[in-house]
Amino acid sequence: SKTFFRAYQELNDQDFFEVKDEDINKMNLADKANLFFKIGSFQDITFNLAERQIIDMISAAETFEDAVDAARHLYEFCKQEQKKEAPAFNPPPKGEQDQAGGTEESPDQGEGTAEAEKQEPQEEESYGGTAEVEPKVTTDELLESKLKDLISEAAGKNHYVEIPKVNLETIIASNEDIHNLIDNHHARHLENGYTNNHDENYKKFKRDAQKEVNYLVKEFECKKAADSYARAATSRTGVLDCTKLHTYKYNEDLFKKVTTFPDGKNHGLVFVLDWSGSMQYVLHDTIKQLFNLIWFCKKVNIPFEVYAFSNEWNGYRWDDNGNHLEKISHYEEREGLLAIDGDFTMMNLLSSKVKDIDKQMLNIWRLVESMYTCYPYAMSTPRRLSLSGTPLNEALISLRQILPMFQRENKVQKVQCIVLTDGEANHIPYHVVVKRPWEEEPYLGCNHLHPNTFIRDRQTGNTYRVPYRWHEFTSTLITNLKDRFPNTNFIGIRVLESRDSGAFMRLYMD
Repeated sequence: SKTFFRAYQELNDQDFFEVKDEDINKMNLADKANLFFKIGSFQDITFNLAERQIIDMISAAETFEDAVDAARHLYEFCKQEQKKEAPAFNPPPKGEQDQAGGTEESPDQGEGTAEAEKQEPQEEESYGGTAEVEPKVTTDELLESKLKDLISEAAGKNHYVEIPKVNLETIIASNEDIHNLIDNHHARHLENGYTNNHDENYKKFKRDAQKEVNYLVKEFECKKAADSYARAATSRTGVLDCTKLHTYKYNEDLFKKVTTFPDGKNHGLVFVLDWSGSMQYVLHDTIKQLFNLIWFCKKVNIPFEVYAFSNEWNGYRWDDNGNHLEKISHYEEREGLLAIDGDFTMMNLLSSKVKDIDKQMLNIWRLVESMYTCYPYAMSTPRRLSLSGTPLNEALISLRQILPMFQRENKVQKVQCIVLTDGEANHIPYHVVVKRPWEEEPYLGCNHLHPNTFIRDRQTGNTYRVPYRWHEFTSTLITNLKDRFPNTNFIGIRVLESRDSGAFMRLYMD
């Protein structure tokens, strides 16, 4: 009841029933009853004694028969009231009738006209009375009209869009290019006389973290051994065991046995790191946790890749003359595809394929610690590696090509994909062709997604309705990834302040 109360209050504030300039108490009882039971709490509606009896009858109705009985009484009451208010019809004098209607028979009319007059209804029968007219309920007709408008506006036409197949050569910033940029920037930093303790802090953290990493390795090996033992199978070989021949009188099993341990599935890890501006003061701690996992992967020989999603790497590109280059197109743009901005990049920060991984981890440490400390931001971070927006949804779309590539290159059966982020991203628009009056050719523009849009995946045959709430769009993309890659385990690590945990839980949980 509280929900209905608030909803009708909102409709009343919008003047949904268009009664702002009307005197409700002068309406017929059907209209007054309709408004009374909808917005009566917000309008001053009065009833006389006879009207109040019918209103009470409507209020007391509990069964369908009660409702029909109340409707019948309301109908008869409105009909009687309408007869009282209708003006009586007085016929004009005989002479005026003859002049206006030509009722006198002319010589040319003959018997055909007289016969027609007999068949036509005679208005004289209603002289002095009122015509039978059904009571009209204007508020009900208005409600039907408004609801149709709302439905047509909300429903509209369904739109189907698809996720583009992106070009990984333009999407991924190579590991080599990133670390060459960091090395050159660090060298210039030292030449200009700036000093820092980044390298010493990294060595100390690495030394302190080894105990925790070794514990992770121990737990992993124990679990792996336990799983292997649980899957062990013992079978007969068909070859007699000579050591058991003397027991043939009471032992039926004289054959040798063999125990096989099936090989476990080999795993790989793909890390997706949020490189947005809001991560500045938590990125340092996030990198520490990430490094622990990387050292763990190295010790147990698990291949891994670390990507950071950003808008800056491609957004700040210059040629040799210092001219800003145009945006990159990551796919063949056409109508009906989700639009991926050309500035979006997946920066390959770290990789298990690199020999000197420790040097690269030191580079990332220098970069992140300079963001966290009080050093001048512009001097300590290359522009193309600075923090940016949050293209999280674009990163999830790029995983549709990155995951199978990683699985193919490393020959792994099971992939763990870990996403570390501190927030959601906005909806992604989709391409639509429009005709602009000042151009001869149609223009390929973009439109915002709405709840009547469906994402279609032709590979799996699934469709996904675009949710209304912006934060649920990311969940939709993850659902599509899980449908596409059933052997991939997706893990989301949410980085947030303790004060934000309540809001986060209310957003995603009942």
